[in-house]
Amino acid sequence: MNLLLVGGSGLVGTAITPYLRKHHSLRVLDLNAPQHDDVEYVEGSIADPEAVRCAMNGMDGFITMAMKGGQGGFDRQHTMEQAIDNYTVNCLGHHVLLLTAFEMGVSRGIYTGTMSVHNRHRTWYPSEEEVPLDGPNVYGLTKGLTEEICRYFAREYDMSLLVYRITGPCNRAMFIDRIKNPPGGPKLYYTDEEDMAEAYLAGLRFLDQAGEGRCEVFFISGDEDCEEMNMAKARELLGWAPSARKKLGV
Repeated sequence: MNLLLVGGSGLVGTAITPYLRKHHSLRVLDLNAPQHDDVEYVEGSIADPEAVRCAMNGMDGFITMAMKGGQGGFDRQHTMEQAIDNYTVNCLGHHVLLLTAFEMGVSRGIYTGTMSVHNRHRTWYPSEEEVPLDGPNVYGLTKGLTEEICRYFAREYDMSLLVYRITGPCNRAMFIDRIKNPPGGPKLYYTDEEDMAEAYLAGLRFLDQAGEGRCEVFFISGDEDCEEMNMAKARELLGWAPSARKKLGV
């Protein structure tokens, strides 16, 4: 598959690229060049229709990892600048991307969301459909609104889209360090690069046979024992579950 990684030069995109390129031909759309020199690159913003159209040309599918103003799902404080940036990238940018994809005949993709769409003071997340989108800050708010944009394009334009509510994405070195030396503050389940990559690969396989007009939301986390998040849906539909801690012995 010719696969566009939108925001592919960031933490998540950089971490998963080596795994994805074993199976797919990759192109990155980002304001910054990717760290992997052998990946095709288009410079530009997700909110720029011309850059998106250029990057989407010849693609079969996409993964979008573009985001702005990451905040945890614990408090409501944000600045006017954060509000403008989040709505521009998280909402407007993804609407531009999905409309452009539809116009160019690209009907399947994965949107990287966040567990910060929820208020993170909970200790248990029973299922993707049962937990309200009540994140208190503008980051979680706009990422949740973008989930609605994905549902809109699935419903009105017959696109097949997955939403991944990820938590604590890490490259391998970060993952091992944070498991061994947990940062202070609220407990967070970190997700290793290989587990993330396998989740995206499983999602792309799922989209191959999912049919039209479908939008599915999944918890994607390194919570291997489902102590906080019930990831039964990912196991059932994607055949995916995190395994890095057991595999690495950390």
